This record gives sequence, structure tokens and C-alpha cells, in this order.
Amino acid sequence: MSDDFSGHLSLFDLFRQEAENQCARLTEGLLALEREPDPARLEALMRAAHSMKGAARIVGLNAAVRVGHAMEDCFVAVQNGAVRIDADAVDTLLKATDLIRQIAFTPEAEMGTWETQRSAILDETLQSIRKILETRPSPPHEKPETLSPLPAAREEPADTAPQARSITREAAPNENDRVLRVGAPSLNRLLGLASEVLVESRWLGPFRDAILRLNRQQRKLLEPLEALRETLTTPGTPEHARFNEAIQLAATCAQALADRRAELELFNRSTTDRAHRLYDEALEIRMRPFADGVRGFPRRVRDLARSLGKEVRLEIGGASTPVDRDLLERLEAPLAHLLHNAVDHGMEMPSERESLGKPREGIIRLEACHVAGQLQILVEDDGRGLDPEEIRAAVVEKGLGTAEMAAKLSHGELMEFLFLPGFSLRKAVSDISGRGVGLDAVQTMVRSVGGSIRTATAFGRGLRFQIFLPLTLSVVRALLIEVAGEPYAIPLVRIRKALQIPRTEISALEGKEYVTFSGQQISLVAAARVLGKNVPPPSDTLPVAILGDQRGYGLAVDRFLGERQLVVQPLDPRLGKVKTISAGALMPDNSPVLILDVDDLLRSIEALAAGAGVGSLRKAERQAGPHRPKRILVVDDSLTVRELERKLLLDAGYEVEAAVDGMDGWNAVRTGDYDLVVTDVDMPRIDGIELVRLIRNDARVKSVPVMIVSYKDRPEDRHRGLEAGADYYLTKGSFHDETLLHAVTDLIGKALDEED
Repeated sequence: MSDDFSGHLSLFDLFRQEAENQCARLTEGLLALEREPDPARLEALMRAAHSMKGAARIVGLNAAVRVGHAMEDCFVAVQNGAVRIDADAVDTLLKATDLIRQIAFTPEAEMGTWETQRSAILDETLQSIRKILETRPSPPHEKPETLSPLPAAREEPADTAPQARSITREAAPNENDRVLRVGAPSLNRLLGLASEVLVESRWLGPFRDAILRLNRQQRKLLEPLEALRETLTTPGTPEHARFNEAIQLAATCAQALADRRAELELFNRSTTDRAHRLYDEALEIRMRPFADGVRGFPRRVRDLARSLGKEVRLEIGGASTPVDRDLLERLEAPLAHLLHNAVDHGMEMPSERESLGKPREGIIRLEACHVAGQLQILVEDDGRGLDPEEIRAAVVEKGLGTAEMAAKLSHGELMEFLFLPGFSLRKAVSDISGRGVGLDAVQTMVRSVGGSIRTATAFGRGLRFQIFLPLTLSVVRALLIEVAGEPYAIPLVRIRKALQIPRTEISALEGKEYVTFSGQQISLVAAARVLGKNVPPPSDTLPVAILGDQRGYGLAVDRFLGERQLVVQPLDPRLGKVKTISAGALMPDNSPVLILDVDDLLRSIEALAAGAGVGSLRKAERQAGPHRPKRILVVDDSLTVRELERKLLLDAGYEVEAAVDGMDGWNAVRTGDYDLVVTDVDMPRIDGIELVRLIRNDARVKSVPVMIVSYKDRPEDRHRGLEAGADYYLTKGSFHDETLLHAVTDLIGKALDEED
């Protein structure tokens, strides 16, 4: 977005703005017209085509003029009842709209020659529109092959003022309703400053309270002064007069302080109110209606459904819901994945829907709303939904778990498998779906902005995705916690519940500690351990923040400090990725606080959850003695795969520790003592190939065997892994329990040496 005012834009820039707006109206109107004929909608389509034609004539784009004129003739014929719009006609007119947009966004230097260079495309489009007109009954006075001219009242000379105005501005009944173009960086700075003003305005509250306490102390000071005057002096003496003077001066100061406190109270209220209004206005400027980001989706859904022989309609709710501009841009690709999956995977063929007692036309609903200080995006359809048993079978087939384990998975745990990289229920790969990357990309985007996603399905009735996101990326509402005497902030959107748990309600099992929450056993981990601090002595009541979606973890902290709205301050990029920390912020008293990276935090918690619980001050020591089992480190960012491998190796008698990504694995290798490292390839921060290189380049650990277990089965991937120094390369899609155990035995032998 340019920082220029609209008055400084070139004529072609203004034309592109006009083309974008009018093409959006044409697309939206055509999709609606296909479902239900409406004279008012036809009139709007005619106006859009006419305005587009006039704007193109001003900038000298004859090709766009011809297409716009042909479309307008078609709409006139439909309005007169001479032509009926069907799905094929809508296809043709949508393609014509796309062509106008393509012409508009052609580089300015090529615009003059566009018609000459692409005459075949232009002629084909115009001929397709003529075919629509040729199918209508011809009045006796009109030749079928001739495009009907516009009524004289509709034609305007190219240099008339009304057409010129149509380029620069839509209908503007009020001269004050001007639109200025402001750059996104300027909006970000404006919102950042407004956020700082809002946070700093709260500093006056504690200052006001301090003045109030001082005022009360001054008034209490008068009481001992008066007692001293009566005790130590006699009325009429100079000493008595001096005491009176001191008491009067103290009373005057107390009154002056009280007056200033009242003024400060008034100033505090007005300043806080203005700061809130300033922030709200700045935030509103940065926001865009949800409809702006999803305007093209109805067309995408319709075209995809027609290509698959299905009948599907997209309904959009909450079109006016304000959404942060950055969030809206990031949402486009994930929402497109969900909608494509709904059409391709979820929707049945029309005949199948009829046999099931459903309408031929399937409905997908996309809705946005604000709920409890969050942005909620809902994507649901009335298609076939997901069969839990089919997911269980896919888990076993892809080697992600045994049949016994899959049978015990809850509905929520089954849904989590849908977001694994490479996981798909499709048997065949098409150009639309089947590669298992769509939902993984959706979850990655949602988590990258501090959001969460939930899935629910009813087999035969549909599928629903609920996405929860922060309202804006520049300000976060957070729960402040204290860990080892230092404050930290956790975004509220990532906290399921904050609890004060009596220690008597904490149960222990196999050296780990748990608490029951919503019928689930939640594993507890001390925040001090995750952050590398000393764990404090246990107290009678434990403050716990429940994190995570389906499988939660309890983060035990020293105490809760309350909720705060914080202005996000990005860390210096020279620091790189700081473990478990996403950003910083300033408290109302200008003291710094670190905002925790919940995803990174959960990865660390998952690693610690395999060891000791809240009450432990250190990790469990490795078993000593001549009969100790061999020790293996499993490194994988997928909880499901990591747990599968860990349990499989534990059952075989090995001692196993887990790392949640390459960086965590490298730290473990450097500080631990392992007989084997089993690692994935695709992981955040440090991938498996780089981890192998780091191990082979470190003199202390380079002799440790390394096995790669990856979804990638191409020869070049295998070659990269072995070239980096891996001793074994195994694919997840092909290995079974025995395959992995045989490979481990080949490298390091059985869990206990035979002579032991």
C-alpha cells in the first residue's frame, strides 16, 4: 500500500482501484444471480459493467472497453427477459470478469499493445458472450448476430465528468467522506504508539494511590502534633504559637495535597478515557472487514465444485466483523485449504446427497465473530464428516500406532492426527488434495500468531473447525505469573484454565504428578524447571495454568500476578530464537516482562513430562551399575510419533528420553550420555540433517550412532541423511515395530548386553 494520497496517484493506479472494486462486484453479483434471479442485482451488474467500460475508455484500454460493453449488453438482454442466465453463462461471464482484471493489472508499459498481442483470447471471450445472446429468441426488428447497443441515455462521452469521477471515487454524497491511502508501516507505528499510550496511562493509577496514602499520612501527622502542643506548651507562650503555626502549615499542605489529588484523579480519568479512545480509533483504522479477505472464496468454492460435478454454496457470516490486517492476510491460505477440503473431501455428489435425504446443494459456512476478547473463525459443512474408525485404521496403516493404542484414542486425540504432516485419509493424490499438507499448514499458521484450533465431526452430518485468534498482533491480553521471583506473561488465548490447586488434590503415578481437570488426568510440570530455574519448596496451594488443546499440561508457577494488556515488543533479531520466549513488553511501572512462547513451552513440557514431575528438583538420574540398560534419545517434533517410538523402545527394555525438536535434541546430546540417537528430519529450529552434522562435528559425541526415521522416502533424501553421517535411514511410512527394533539392535545391540 502506498503512502501517497489518492490525489497523487496516476490515472492507471486509479483505474486499477476501480477495476478491482468493479470486478469484485461483478463476481459477487454473478454468483448470487446464478442462485436466484433478482432485478435489483441485475441493475447493479449493469452499472458495474458500464462503469468498468467507461473507466477503461478514459485510460485508452480498448480491449477492456469491448469486454465491458459485451457484458453490459448481456445483462440488458437478461433484464429484458430475452436471455436466461444458467451456470454455463455464469462461467463465461466470470471468465470475462477475470479477463478485465487481467487487462487492468497488466504492466503499464504493455497496456497499449495488450489487444494486439492477445487478440485470440479477447476474440474467444467476446465470441463466448455472443453465443449467450444468440441463444435468445430474436425480436423481428433485431438481428441475432448483432450485439444490442446501449440505450442512448446510458452512453456518455469519454471526457464527461461523471465517468472521470467514477474512477477516483465511488458515490460520495458528502465531500468530507474522503479516503486517504496510508501505508501499512505507518498504521503499525500509529497503533504501536497508541498501545504504548494506553499502557502508560495506567501508570497514573498507582501514582494517584501513592498520593492518597501520603495525604492520609499527613492528616494523621496532625494528631500527634496537636497532642504535643497541649502537652509541652502553655497557651499564649511563643512555643504554643509556633506549634499552632506548624499545625496550620501541615493542615494547609494536607489540604493542598488533597486538592492536587482530586485534580490528578480527574486528569487520570480523562487521560485513561482518551488513551482508550485513541487506541480504539487506531485499532479500527488497522482493522478491515472480514469480507475483504474472503471476497474471492465464493467463486473458488463454486468453480471447484463444478469441476468435481458437485453443487456447493458458500455462506459467509460476520462479513463486517473487524479483523487485524495482518491476520486477514495470513488467514487467506489456511481458510482456502479448509474450504478446498470441505468441497473435495466432505461434500457428497448431488445424487448421493439426495439418497441420504439431504438437499442436492451442499452448504459450507464461513463465519467470523468476536468472542471473549478473541477472534473466532468458524468453518463448517453439512457433508459426510469423518468416520472415527477410518482415522483409527489410517493411524495403524501409516505406522503411527498399534491397533490396541488406536482403539483407546479419544475423539479429541483422533482429531489431532489430522494435523500431522503427511497424514491424509485420501487413498489417491490429486491436484486438489491427498498429500496431507493442508491441515498441517493451517495449524502452523494458527499457532504462529498465538491461536488455537479445534475440530469436531459427526459422521454423515458434517465437519466443523473453530479457529481462535488474538484480535490484534500488536497488543496481547496476558496472565502475569511469577517464577523464581521473576515475572512472565502467558497470552490468555493460549490458557485453558488458571487454577489454585490444593496439594492434597495432586496425585502421583510412576514418579509423575497429576491433577484431574474436566475428567482428564493432567500432567504437572514446574515452570521453574522448564525455564531453567530452581524449583521452590512445595506450598499448600499450587497455582497452575492449564495449557494445550486436546492433551493438556499443567504449568505450576509460584503465584499469579493478575491479567494485563501488554504492548508486544519484538526481541532484537540478533538474539535469534530465544527458547520458550516469543517477545517482551513493559509493565505499567516500566519494568520489563517476557512473553512466553506457548508452543515452544509445550515442546519443552512434553520433554520434561517423560521425566520427573512438579516436586522434583532435577531429572531422574541415570541408572548406575553394570546392568544398566542402553540409553536412547528420541528426537521428533510430532508428539504422536515421538511417544510411539519411546513406548516401543521402553517396552523392549531400553532407557529412553525424548527431545521435542532438533535444538532440544542437540542440547540433550551435549549434556547427556546416550548409546543411540533416533531423529526425524523435518523439525523446527534445527532439522535432523543439521543435527546429524552437529553430532559428527563434535569430538565428544561424534561416535554416537544416529538413526534417521523420516516420512521422506526419495533416494535423494536418503542420500542427504547418510551423507551427513547417519548410520541408518528408516522411513516412517514403512516401518513396523519389528523393523525399528531390528534396526536398533543392529546398531547398538539389545537393551542389556548378554554378558550382563
